[in-house]
Amino acid sequence: MRSFVAIEISDSDIINSIKKFQAEINIKAKPVNPNNFHFTLQFLGEISDELAQKVVLALKTIKFSSFIVGLQGVGAFPRSKSPRVVWIGTDEDGGNMLVQLSKMIERLLEPLGLLPDKSFKPHMTVFRIKKKIGDITKELESKKAVDFGKQMVTCIKIKKSELTPNGPIYSDMGEVTASK
Repeated sequence: MRSFVAIEISDSDIINSIKKFQAEINIKAKPVNPNNFHFTLQFLGEISDELAQKVVLALKTIKFSSFIVGLQGVGAFPRSKSPRVVWIGTDEDGGNMLVQLSKMIERLLEPLGLLPDKSFKPHMTVFRIKKKIGDITKELESKKAVDFGKQMVTCIKIKKSELTPNGPIYSDMGEVTASK
């Protein structure tokens, strides 16, 4: 099964703010469903049910405190001149906390043979772009300083991802809650 470790966006004000951004920006791209807004801390790829259970057990040993991450600014990967993804970034403190959490997860999952496919950069995907659409620098520039709000991070989830023609369907396989 295709899976990943994530932090979900659950704050309704942030979700509404992102939906507004998705509606206002004028690009030919598929918006991510608001139910799927999340930060991927580590993509695990295709793993067996047995390995998924080991991941859940390993992650249950993680100790972290809840923290706040501010969602702000926008950008594109690999770059705004030929984008494949449009993302929302984080404030410095929240981003640093996400990086620390992703490193803890990386260390826990390495003994299971699960290594990250790329280095973690705190971002949340809000558009996926399948066909080449050209330079969207101007569209993104006007939204560069947008503040989408602050999310309290209180849990990490292990998610299963089923790809469908209408987009991915995510389901929870496990959850780890912050210690106070």
